[in-house]
Amino acid sequence: MSFQTVFKRYELKYLLTTDQKESVLSAMLAYMRPDEYGKTDIRNIYFDTDTFLLIRRSIEKPIYKEKLRIRSYGKADADSVVFVELKKKYKHIVYKRRISLPNNEATAWLSGNKCPQKNTQIADEINYFIKLYGTLHPTVFLSYEREAYYSKDGSDFRVTFDDNILCRQEDLSLQADIYGERLLPEGIVLMEIKCGGGIPLWMTDILSKEKIYKTSFSKYGTAYKTLIFPQNHKINSYNMLEVTANV
Repeated sequence: MSFQTVFKRYELKYLLTTDQKESVLSAMLAYMRPDEYGKTDIRNIYFDTDTFLLIRRSIEKPIYKEKLRIRSYGKADADSVVFVELKKKYKHIVYKRRISLPNNEATAWLSGNKCPQKNTQIADEINYFIKLYGTLHPTVFLSYEREAYYSKDGSDFRVTFDDNILCRQEDLSLQADIYGERLLPEGIVLMEIKCGGGIPLWMTDILSKEKIYKTSFSKYGTAYKTLIFPQNHKINSYNMLEVTANV
């Protein structure tokens, strides 16, 4: 099976109610077709430095930012094919490079233990990234249920809906069950429009009619702000109290 390995596109994000989602789906019927796999459970493990340098930089909204993750479609085992993805954003354009590997090899590679036996440009870019930032380690597990739709005219216009977005800091394995803290309130869905150019007129019409506006939303960024940072701040505060008490 062949997979797309290089992406260059705009990724526009919107937070919808379930009623707004149904309105958009209704408007899409004549122009879009659902992904052949239907609703898919997507699992991601993000890698970062000990100080969470990558996500802290990303939250500051710089002109250029980058992330590294492993992704599986459905529950993986040690030998399942997963994707190592290097995602960059520069001047609002998203560039994604990905390479497929067995799960155990991908995890070992990103942890700095062993490089894969793949001599490709994408592998070289990821190796450079790993060396640049030093020791990387898994920081968060992010999962969600995705419905994907593609344009019937064969263009690169794509729309996805992500629901039940969960995150956690423990049990960081693509082989584990799905559980964690919700990143969005019940009844709110993340819609992403992915395209290389402009948005079709029929889509802009439905967005305007339903008063759906573009927003800034990062799953990993939200997980850091709502889960990782508060937890680390709590631990650091507790350790400081212990030190003070022992002086």
